[in-house]
Amino acid sequence: MAATKKLAAGVAVAACAVALAGCGSAATGVKEGAHGPKKAQPAPAPKSAVRLIGDGSTAYTGTQPHLPTAERLKPGQKPPQFVVFSWDGAGEDSQKLFSHFRKVAKKNNATMTYFLSGVYMLPEDKKDLYEPPQHSAGRSDIGFNDTEGIENTVTQLRGAWLEGNEIGTHFNGHFCGKGGGVGEWSVEEWKSEIEQAKSFVKRWKTNTGAKKAAALPFDYEKELIGARTPCLEGQKNFTRAARELGFRYDTSGVNNQVWPKKKAGLWDLSMQLVPVPGRKFETLTMDYNFMVNQSGTSSQGDPSKHEYWGDQMRDGLIQGFDRAYKGNRAPLIIGNHFESWNGGTYMRAIEETIERVCTKSEVRCVSFRQLSDWLDAQDPKVLAKLADLPVGKAPKEGWPAFFSGRPAPAPKGVPGAPAVKPAEEHPQH
Repeated sequence: MAATKKLAAGVAVAACAVALAGCGSAATGVKEGAHGPKKAQPAPAPKSAVRLIGDGSTAYTGTQPHLPTAERLKPGQKPPQFVVFSWDGAGEDSQKLFSHFRKVAKKNNATMTYFLSGVYMLPEDKKDLYEPPQHSAGRSDIGFNDTEGIENTVTQLRGAWLEGNEIGTHFNGHFCGKGGGVGEWSVEEWKSEIEQAKSFVKRWKTNTGAKKAAALPFDYEKELIGARTPCLEGQKNFTRAARELGFRYDTSGVNNQVWPKKKAGLWDLSMQLVPVPGRKFETLTMDYNFMVNQSGTSSQGDPSKHEYWGDQMRDGLIQGFDRAYKGNRAPLIIGNHFESWNGGTYMRAIEETIERVCTKSEVRCVSFRQLSDWLDAQDPKVLAKLADLPVGKAPKEGWPAFFSGRPAPAPKGVPGAPAVKPAEEHPQH
């Protein structure tokens, strides 16, 4: 997976999406009582739901809006088809892809997961505050941000959360490979990286000097429950650290399109392998992986092939969706970057996939948090049974019989079906 490029400035700061000020007290008045004028008691000042945290960069504002209640499957009920669209290194730059896909999601009844890179909340002139494991202070393979870029990103994070989307983490410096890459980090080094990612979100106002700006409307200590590691490296030690810090899921692995299980105490919500139309192999459900199979590591491949490559990714994702939707109903996990690789063809592919799948019946395009909530609400025996279903295979005996362990009743009117009692004759009145 390639590192997301440094965020650029140039986007006007949007207006605050939510007021984070307390309510004033109600005015007192005079009421006419049964025995003459009577002074009304002052109404108690309503308690504000907003509680600023630390320097006011974040705040507790109550339960997240638009977060559905997870319900357990009813006996014999076919599972919904979950689809998760997620974004690595989410931030708003001059391309305005973060704001664009928020609109796409709202239009198509979808929520998503945005994996924020912590250094996108840290200005360049404060870069020495970042002390990456096995590297000198102020190092980052994806650079840092500037004040305007941070303010624009905050605007998108605020709006996204209020719309029911999840804010996860893609950590900080995006170090891959040998020589201090995340695959070589210890559990304690991962803990340091996670705590620093949190601190850059929790102190963005101090670090930018924007002390009068509106807070992010969530407590990041509670909001942050999952992540995807850079280049999908370092999963073993990361998951150990994540479990100890109270995370609930990891999506740094590679899997087939089967139902997830818990691994090392976390839900393993790995991305999956889907067909590459016209080729004899499958690839990971991520824009970068399709790109590598099309133009190698160059993100500026042959322009005459851009449209074909985008169609190939879209059709591969939809083929993967169809075999789950008509088969075992395993959640489809998709990962992307806010990048314009190969002329933006992969952004088009994702948008067209969202439009085609999220509007279908029995489909829920959700965040990883929402999927984790749903999995936690299910009977473990039911989930274990679902996990036994092969890729693309629905139960031969049908969903009701699959869950009950008993043969499905024969349809009425065929041999073996129960006799239908004739309607009772009633005397006419």
